[in-house]
Amino acid sequence: MTHATRCFNILLAALLLAAPIAHAGVSGAAVKADELKAEPFRDAKTVGKLATGDKVEILKKDGSWFQVKSARGSGWVRMLSIRRGEARKASAGSEIAGLARLASGRAGTGRVVATTGIRGLNEEELKAAKFNEAELKLAESSLTSRAEAKKFAAKGKLSARKLDYLPDPAQGEQP
Repeated sequence: MTHATRCFNILLAALLLAAPIAHAGVSGAAVKADELKAEPFRDAKTVGKLATGDKVEILKKDGSWFQVKSARGSGWVRMLSIRRGEARKASAGSEIAGLARLASGRAGTGRVVATTGIRGLNEEELKAAKFNEAELKLAESSLTSRAEAKKFAAKGKLSARKLDYLPDPAQGEQP
């Protein structure tokens, strides 16, 4: 084995070992009060609680969950409840107030559960964003026609529900 091959193998092994702990050592803060869970599932045993503004150290990420360590204990918390970096106050109509209420994870019924996650981008992430044609094509590949969607819904015995639009943040709470 050549020196270059050995160096490459060592580098590759280091990267593979570091991947699961890429979030280790990253600080954050709770954007809302939430429970610390023993496992990254909604129905897992609660081992503690976080209060809004609690500082945390992010140890690991699993799906839409962060494993965190705080002054109140360690456990798993929904990633939508944590903001990486310094805590900042949110206005009543901010994206944090609405998005932090999204839930994800195992429901405990034994049935398949959809996981939903929405994460805002900070200014640095927006500036660093680059066009990715492959990802755009992948997203577009999920498009379906109205007729196909209705057929799918009927097969799954799903029914339509009319929902009001969210209020315009500039106009307060009026729909």
